[in-house]
Amino acid sequence: MTTKKTETPLDEALYSLDFDDVPKEVEARAFASGDYPYDKKLKRDEYEEELEELQIELVKVQKWVVEKNKRIVVIFEGRDAAGKGGTIKRFVEHLNPRNTNLVALSKPTETERGEWYFQRYIQHLPTAGQFTLFDRSWYNRAGVERVMGFCSQEQVFQFFREVPRFEEMLVRDDIELVKFWLTIGREAQLDRFYARKNDPLKTWKLSPIDYKSLPKWHEYTEAIRDMFGHTHTDDAPWTVIKSNDKRRARLNALRVFLSRLDYDGKDPKRIPAPDKKIVGSGLDYI
Repeated sequence: MTTKKTETPLDEALYSLDFDDVPKEVEARAFASGDYPYDKKLKRDEYEEELEELQIELVKVQKWVVEKNKRIVVIFEGRDAAGKGGTIKRFVEHLNPRNTNLVALSKPTETERGEWYFQRYIQHLPTAGQFTLFDRSWYNRAGVERVMGFCSQEQVFQFFREVPRFEEMLVRDDIELVKFWLTIGREAQLDRFYARKNDPLKTWKLSPIDYKSLPKWHEYTEAIRDMFGHTHTDDAPWTVIKSNDKRRARLNALRVFLSRLDYDGKDPKRIPAPDKKIVGSGLDYI
């Protein structure tokens, strides 16, 4: 991924949702924040043209999964407001729902809190011929649970010990496991939070946890680095995508996913190489 000199941080008081609208200083920096290498969004016509080509390939993948009894798991994680939901939508919107499972679990119940941590996720893993996408996953423990104090430090250490073994078992059982982390600049995140706050159709996307998490940007940064250090493995590597431009992020997630698979009828000419300016690995993030 491309990096460049980061601007001096703004006054911490500006990084809040206490104003009526996003502060102008934040808005001015939003798109370029987090060392984003582009100055403008990808043009809509270019985006839609490539998206159609990639989604045609994705339909081929599902046919191959069903016919060959394959199992695919794709994990979508990332900073809040980084565009996970929109990216997932572009993955599934033309797939047969009978063979596609979208898993977005709410907070664990009292019963689930008494179980082995991975237990509630295991029941959602795919059977033969299925394609499962996790909108957040077992990595909740490494991020929000850790930073917000919903688990103990010992539980975090245990999680880091178990994840590589757990994911190795999935891969050795011939599950194709793909892990995406969508990252976003701090000012870009706040700009999107204000868009949610002020749009009555999007307010449901802004949770009480989002308000509480805002002052913890740096704590999340350290937790993310720690997570990659423990869970970016040869069996299950992380792909990190800078997502200040949602269009580029969606296309590159599809490019990465399709490029990893050797499915029937694959047309490499439809699949551009991932953009190295915004696509990297967990090791790059560290």
